Amino acid sequence: MQNTIWFDEISINDLALVGGKNASLGEMYCKLNGAGVKVPRGFATSSAAFNSFLSENNLDKKIYQIVDSINLTDINDLKVKAHQIRNLIRSGNFSESFEKDIKTFYSELVANSKSSVAVRSSATAEDLPDASFAGQQETFLNVKGSEQVLFAVKEVFASLFNDRAISYRVNNNFEHADVSISAGIQLMVRSDLASSGVMFSIDTETGFKDAVLINSSYGLGEAVVQGIVNPDEFYVHKNLKTLAILKRKHGSKLVKMLYGNDSVIGDTVLVKDTGDERKQFSLTESEIKELAKKAIIIEKHYGKPMDIEWAKDGNTGEIYILQARPETVSKKTNSLTSKRYELQGSGDVLAIGCAVGQKIGSGKARVLKSVKEIDKFKSGDVLVTDMTDPDWEPVMRKAAAIVTNRGGRTCHAAIIAREMGIPAVVGCSNVLDRVKDDDSITVSCAEGQRGYIYKGLLEYKVHATNIESMPTIPVELMLNLGNPDRAFALHSLPNHGVGLARLEFIINNMIGIHPKACLEYSTLAEELRDAIDEKILGYSTAKDFYLEKISEGISTIAASFANKKVIVRMSDFKTNEYANMLGGDLFEPREENPMLGFRGASRYLHPEFRDCFELECLAIKKVREQLGFTNIEIMIPFVRTVKEAKSVIDLLAEFGLKRGESGLKINMMCELPSNALLAEQFLEHFDGFSIGSNDLTQLTLGMDRDSNYLTEVFDEQDQAVKMLLSKAIKTCLKHNKYVGICGQGPSDHINLAKWLVKEGLASMSLNPDSIIDTWLSVAKLNLVDVKETDNSLEKTNITA
Repeated sequence: MQNTIWFDEISINDLALVGGKNASLGEMYCKLNGAGVKVPRGFATSSAAFNSFLSENNLDKKIYQIVDSINLTDINDLKVKAHQIRNLIRSGNFSESFEKDIKTFYSELVANSKSSVAVRSSATAEDLPDASFAGQQETFLNVKGSEQVLFAVKEVFASLFNDRAISYRVNNNFEHADVSISAGIQLMVRSDLASSGVMFSIDTETGFKDAVLINSSYGLGEAVVQGIVNPDEFYVHKNLKTLAILKRKHGSKLVKMLYGNDSVIGDTVLVKDTGDERKQFSLTESEIKELAKKAIIIEKHYGKPMDIEWAKDGNTGEIYILQARPETVSKKTNSLTSKRYELQGSGDVLAIGCAVGQKIGSGKARVLKSVKEIDKFKSGDVLVTDMTDPDWEPVMRKAAAIVTNRGGRTCHAAIIAREMGIPAVVGCSNVLDRVKDDDSITVSCAEGQRGYIYKGLLEYKVHATNIESMPTIPVELMLNLGNPDRAFALHSLPNHGVGLARLEFIINNMIGIHPKACLEYSTLAEELRDAIDEKILGYSTAKDFYLEKISEGISTIAASFANKKVIVRMSDFKTNEYANMLGGDLFEPREENPMLGFRGASRYLHPEFRDCFELECLAIKKVREQLGFTNIEIMIPFVRTVKEAKSVIDLLAEFGLKRGESGLKINMMCELPSNALLAEQFLEHFDGFSIGSNDLTQLTLGMDRDSNYLTEVFDEQDQAVKMLLSKAIKTCLKHNKYVGICGQGPSDHINLAKWLVKEGLASMSLNPDSIIDTWLSVAKLNLVDVKETDNSLEKTNITA
C-alpha cells in the first residue's frame, strides 16, 4: 500500500486516491506550471492509508454505528456524537510504516527551504462538480517539524467527522462509509508578508461568464476564506488582450492573519492592520491582471468555471495557486428562466453590505454571538452574526436569510449561502449594533451588488419567465441601465443592447462627490477633505478616483453587453441634484426651476464646468481605447439650439472624442420641441436621435411632469407630442440615422408602442422590469389599420 505520493505523481484522475483538493493540486503542479500557474511543492497521504488507520485501530465499525445513531434534527445530539467520533480517531495510532513515510517525505520537502508547511484536508467526495464540501474539514497553517505534521494529519483525519461534515454529507446524499480522506502537506507561501485571497472565474451571483472576481486582503488567506476580514474586491473582463479591470471595491481590511507561536501546532494570530496599509488596495493593477490571467488558464484547462485560492509570497513577489475546485453554484441556475425578486414596499434601512445571490428573505432576526448558541435557532429565522465558519452549516440551511458583520463575496458564508440558494448579506460592518434579537427584518439581495437589511417584514414578489425562445418582434428592445451593479444580472434578459446608460447614476452612486470638489480638492476646508479622503481610499487623488470610477462603471456595463450597442448618456444632473453631492453646495447656483436651468449641453460648454465635463470624456476615451470596449456610443442630453449642437461636438473632439474616429458614434437626446422641429439641422452634427418622451411631453404641453396636480394632463399620446415624435422619426429615416426612444411611454401604453413601430422607430429602450412584458406584447401587435387617435389601449400585463 502506498502511504504518500508526491504532487508531481498525481493527476485529476486520482480523486479516489488523494481526494478532490489534492488531485487538483497535482494536476496543476504537473500540467500548468509551464503556463504560468505556480503551485507550491508538496505531497499527499493516500485514502487507503486513512482506511487502514481505521481498520488497524478497530475504529470503522464503532464510528459508523455512532454516525447511524445521530439525530440530525437535534443539534446537541450531533455535537456530542461527532465529538465522540473525533476523540476515537485521536486515540488511534499510526502504523510504523506510515510515520516513516511521512517523516521521509517531509524531510525531503523542506530540505532546501526554511518554510513551514500547510497541512490541508482533501476528501474523496470533495470539490465535485455538484458539491463543493468547501471548508468541511480542517486546514492547519504554519506547521513545523515532522511531529507537528503527524499531529496535524491525525486532526485532518478526525475532521472528516466534524459536525458540519456529517450534516453536509447527509443533506447531499453521500454515504459516510463511501467517503475517505487524504492530507496534503504543502510548502507555505509567505503571504503573511504580502496578500492572499480567493477568486472565481465566473460571477457566482449572476452566472455572468466573462468576468473574474478576485477578493484580496493582507496576510494569510484563511482570513478571507473564513470571512474574518472585509477584503478588497476586483472584477476583470476575460479578454486576454486587455484584461480590463471593470470594478474595484476597497475593503476595510481591519485585521490580517499572521504566523503565531511556532511551538503551537498550526498557530496563527490576528493583528490590527496599520492605517496606512489598509487605506491602499492590497493588489497592484498588474497583480490583479496576473491573477485574472491565471484564473482564465485554469478554467480553460478544466473546461468549467473554477473557485481558486491564491497567495502572494512577500519574499519573492511571486503569486501561487493554493487550490482550485469546480464552482458549484451557477450551474444550478436554470439560465432559460428569468427569475426576478421585487420588493413591494419600503422601510428603514438598518444596514448595507455585499449581496449574495439575488433573492429576498425575511423573518425574525436571531442574533447569535457564537456557534455555541445555534440551539436557539429556529427554522425560518434570519441568522445574524459577526461571521460564520463551517461549524454553522447545520443551521444555515434552516435560515430564511443570512446576515454577517464581516466577510466578502468569496468568504465561506457566501459560498455556502449560494450553494444552498439562501439570500445573504455579508460584511455589513454595523449590523450587530442596528439589529436586535427577535426584530422582524427583510434581507434584500435584489437591488444589485449591495444588499440591504430593512426594518420590518416587507412584501415582495417573484417574477419567473421562461426566456428559452422569445418571439420575433418588429423593433429592437434595449435596456435603460444606470446601475453597473445590476449589469451582470441583466445581461441574461432578452435585449438588443443598452439604449440608455445614465452617467449620472454612476456619478451619484459610485462617486457621490461633486466633480469640482475633486478638481479643487486642495482648496477645500479640512473637514470636507477628510470626508472625501474616506471615500477615495485606494486611489491616489480625488481626481483619479472620479475618473476611474466613471471608467469602471461604464466598462462594467459595456462588458456585460460586449457584443451589442451600449449608448452612454453624458451626465444630466440638475443644479439641485449636484448640490446634494459632497461639496456640491459650494459650486452650484440656486435655481427656481432646475428642470429648465443649468443642465445638459449648456453646462458642458460653460467655462465653470468644462473641466468637469473633460473628466467624463477622458473616462469614455479610456473605456473605448485602453480597455477596448468600442461598442460604446455617446449621447448628449438637452441640446437647446443648433449652435449648441455644433459647439458640443467641437468640444468633444477637443477632449479626444471625435465623431467617426475609430467608429465612434455620437447621438443626441431628442427631448425639446426645437429638436424635432429642426431635426435636419441637428442631425447634421449627430449620428442619430434617442427620443426622451418624458421631457418632450412636459415641454410640449408646458407642464412640470413631477406635479401632483397635473398627473391626469401628462400624456405622451397627446396629438401635439405625437406630431413631434413623427417628425423626428421620419427625419432620421430620411437621412438614414439611428432613431430610438428611451422614455417610459411605450411600456406604459402598448398602443403608443404599436404606433411608434408603424412610424418606423428602430428601437425602444425600456426599464428592465418591463422589457419581457413589452417584448411579449409587441410580438402580438397587429400593425394593420392603426388609428392615430385611438389612445384607449393601455399596457397589457402578460403573466409568464
